[in-house]
Formats: sequence, C-alpha cells, structure tokens
Amino acid sequence: MRGDRTLFAGLSLDLAPGEALHVRGPNGLGKTTLLRALCGLSRPMRGEIRWRGQKVSDLGEEFTAEVAYVGHLNGIQGDLTASENLRLTSQIFTRRKQQGVSAGEALERVGLRAQADRPARHLSQGQKRRLALARLLVLRRPLWVLDEPFTALDMASVASLSCLIGEHMATGGLALIVSHQAFDLPGIRDFELAHYCKARK
Repeated sequence: MRGDRTLFAGLSLDLAPGEALHVRGPNGLGKTTLLRALCGLSRPMRGEIRWRGQKVSDLGEEFTAEVAYVGHLNGIQGDLTASENLRLTSQIFTRRKQQGVSAGEALERVGLRAQADRPARHLSQGQKRRLALARLLVLRRPLWVLDEPFTALDMASVASLSCLIGEHMATGGLALIVSHQAFDLPGIRDFELAHYCKARK
C-alpha cells in the first residue's frame, strides 16, 4: 500500500541459495516499497514473507540480522574516514560468526584503498556509493537487498560490483536488485513488477 492505494496484488516470488532477482518496472510502480517489505522494513497489508520457511514477522531480529540493505541514500558518516565508517558498521551490526572481510580488504575490493583515511564527506559521489556498497563485504549476510546500487558508478565500477554480487551468489548468497542501469550478471532472473501492479490501473 501507498497511503490508501494498492500498489500490487497477487504477487509471488521465491529465491533459492545462489540466486538473484532483478526487480524491473518503470518509476512509480512500487519497486522500492516491495524491497522494503521483503527485507523487513515494512509489512505488507496482506500475505506473508517467509525466510527459511518461517514467517519474517515471527523471526523479527533473527531475520533482519541476515539482511544487508543498501537503499537510495548511502547512509555514511561524513566526519568519519572511509575506513572508520566500515569499522563502525562491523562493530555495531555484526556478530562474531557473521564478520566478513576487514575494512581494509573491503576498501581494496571496491577500489577505495587509497581513500581509506580520507573523511567520507570529501569523497566523490561515486566513491561514496562504493563505500556504502563496501558494507556488504564487512557484514557477510546471506541476503543482499540493493535499491539502485549502481547509481553514480562508472562502467568499471558497475562491472566490479556485478562481479562481487556474482561471487556472493557463488557462495550460496541471495540478492534482490532494483536497477534502471544496465549490468551484466550471469544467472540473474528478471521479475516484472508491472504484471502485479495496480498503481496505474
């Protein structure tokens, strides 16, 4: 729902370990609303969302601890350095068994090693986006929910991030992606939200 308007109905989808889904559709159909519901940030008016066979509403924090969400906003702290941003993410949001790569390695993987000690507010828009995406690597969570992850990235960075998503899938990870930008990710499935959308009817 958006206000009192039904955005979509009759929707059904599933993901198995190692799969990724590209949620497609023009602006205004509710793609971000769907992603927010699927990762537990909002609740659907009807129906249910399940994780490992159990209702997300029953699992609570047990489910959210397995989700890494990157939305439109980068959510980084401008006064902290790139490295400090990632270390803070690791300290606050990871349990011992969930710890991923170090902040230094994550920055290396997204091409920001040279900016490790630079305050985030001084980074370019593309660098800020890569820093936000580097959190995926330090969190090491099985479900990645990515809303327009390629915004402000150049072609080389889009290819690099696509490879990271592919590596995540290869280890049994799952990904839900909304993107208007073209990217190459072998094995990803398309999901056309317009088939279920009521917003323009």
